[in-house]
Amino acid sequence: MTRPTARVLALLEILQAGGTRTAADLAQRLGVDERTVRRYVEHLVDLGVPVESVRGRYGGIHLVPGYRMPPLMLTEDEALAVVLGLVGSRRSGSAGTGGVPGASTVALESATAKVLRVLPKTLAHRLDALLTGVRFTAPTGDPATVQADHLLVVVEAARDRRPVALEYTDSQGRRSSRTVHPYGIVAHAGRWYVTAADPAAPGVRTFRVDRIEALSTLPGSFEVPEGFDPAGALLRAVAGAPRRHAVRLRVQAPVDAVRGMFPAGIATLDDADDEGWTRVVIQVERLDWVPTVLGGVPVPFVVDGPVELRPLLRDLADRLTAAATPAAEG
Repeated sequence: MTRPTARVLALLEILQAGGTRTAADLAQRLGVDERTVRRYVEHLVDLGVPVESVRGRYGGIHLVPGYRMPPLMLTEDEALAVVLGLVGSRRSGSAGTGGVPGASTVALESATAKVLRVLPKTLAHRLDALLTGVRFTAPTGDPATVQADHLLVVVEAARDRRPVALEYTDSQGRRSSRTVHPYGIVAHAGRWYVTAADPAAPGVRTFRVDRIEALSTLPGSFEVPEGFDPAGALLRAVAGAPRRHAVRLRVQAPVDAVRGMFPAGIATLDDADDEGWTRVVIQVERLDWVPTVLGGVPVPFVVDGPVELRPLLRDLADRLTAAATPAAEG
C-alpha cells in the first residue's frame, strides 16, 4: 500500500468520525498541505464516496450524513496484497511514523484491523488465519508471487489441522501428488514455505507455496508435535540441502554461541565435543563469499574442507594484513 493511498484511507477514517473539518485541520492531521487534502477529497468523490465541501466562515469538509463505508470489495489477490504489505512493513520496521518505533507498530496494527473489519467476513476470516498462523525467519524481503487461494487454503488447513492433497513441482521440475499434514507456514527470504509431515515419508518436509500446482483440503485431522517450531524446521532444511560445496569446520565455542555467528539458514551444527569444538557444515553453490563470513567468527576455528576454500582464506588474510600494515615512510 503506497503512502498516498494510506493517507486517503486515513482521511476517510477521520471523516467517518462525523462533524465538519477544515482543510487546515485535516492537513495537520494527515501531515500534508491543504492543496493535497483537496486532491484526496477529489479522489474519494471519484470513488463514489459522498464528501461535501462547504464554503464560508463555518464551512469545511464532511461526509453526507448517514453514509457508511460499504464492505471493501477486493479480490482475494488484492486483499492478500494489502494485508501482506502491512505485515511486511510491520516486520521490517519500514513504516515509521514520526521516527517513533512504537507509534509505527500501533499504526500498522490499527490499519490491519481496519482493513479486516471492512472486508467481507469470509475473506477476513481467511486472512486472519494467515496473520495468526504465519511465522517469519527474518524481516521480510520482496516476496515471490504466489496464488492467493493456494496460500490461504494451506494456512487455513494448518490452523484447523486438516490434511491437504497437493500437486507439487520440485526444484528439479519433477511433479508429484501427495497428501501432507501442514504444521505451519513460514516466510523466508522472500518465499512462502509449508512445513509439513508427509505420511508416506519419515520426518518433516518443506514445500514452496509458489511451486504448488493444485491443492485441496481433505477430511480428517492430525496433531502437531508439542513445541514444534515451523521456522526452525525450515531453517534446518534450508541449511542442510545439498549444494555444490560442503564447507566443514570446527568452532571452539558451545553450539548456542556458534549458532549466532552465522546468518540464519546457512549452517547446520552438531553439539560440541569433549574438547569444546562445535562442528559446522555450510552447504554453498559458490565459495567466494564464505571467507568473509568466516572472517567474522570471533573465536578460534579450523577449516576441515574443502581444499578449494583454503587459497581464498589465505587471500583474504593477506588483504587484511596489508590493510593493517602502515605504509612505508619515504
